[in-house]
Amino acid sequence: MSLLDDTKYKLARLNVLEKIIALNVVIFVVSFIVRRLARSLYVWVELPSDINSFIIKPWTLITYAFLHYDPIHLFFNMLWLYFLARLFLNLFNPKMALNIYFLGAIFGGLAFLLGYNLLPSFFKGNAYVVGASAAVRALMIFLCAYMPNKEIRFFTINLKLWYIGVALIVFDVFGLFGFNAGGNLAHLGGAVLGYVYAKQLLKGNDIGKGFERLMDNVVGWFSKKKTAPLKTVHKNKTKVGGYTKGDFDSFNKQKQIDIILDKISKSGYDSLTAKEKEFLFRAGKE
Repeated sequence: MSLLDDTKYKLARLNVLEKIIALNVVIFVVSFIVRRLARSLYVWVELPSDINSFIIKPWTLITYAFLHYDPIHLFFNMLWLYFLARLFLNLFNPKMALNIYFLGAIFGGLAFLLGYNLLPSFFKGNAYVVGASAAVRALMIFLCAYMPNKEIRFFTINLKLWYIGVALIVFDVFGLFGFNAGGNLAHLGGAVLGYVYAKQLLKGNDIGKGFERLMDNVVGWFSKKKTAPLKTVHKNKTKVGGYTKGDFDSFNKQKQIDIILDKISKSGYDSLTAKEKEFLFRAGKE
């Protein structure tokens, strides 16, 4: 197997958030080279605080979240994302992970823009923001709000998720008075998105569905459309009321997942039986 084939094989086995980690690392390496050759190109991907600059390059509301200048900044963002990928994707589907990640980046960017333009006396001067922190924060706070009583091991002690969530928010609020005020503004924007998403999902409302459809449409624009040849359609006698056995199995599986997630939100992850945990683990791998 060639190096290229081996790389493709390994990338195909990554989950969706691990692929985002890989993309961030590749962009960091490329940007490190480009920055030394043409620093002026960066103004087209950084998110500026000046509203007039933003209007002529609105795509920076997303591109900023894939750009890191500091390797330490990149390392800790990707470490958090790797940890969250393991926890999140055992419970929820990959599309929801992408919804929260991208919406977290967008809301973080909007919080940064609004702060600098609505409170210019507090957030002084022109600035820019880069990094995936807002997107990562959205995923973290989503989990903290959705199952606050779930405990995770931190060195020798067990911590409930809501403890971690509150600590992060407190640090971000105090950070508004420090040298990285813009970055902390973006963190808080992502956190708000994660919290609202979780609380609405607990009520049965997936607020990311509209964004998901938009992204599916955008991807569809770049997909090659194939004209299917005409073919004879035979009546499928295995269907009952227009549904196949597979349709019923899929419906029953989703209902079981919903029941387990509801149990987690009320009593915590540790209240699940070994069988329920195994079922969630298998469902998250599909």
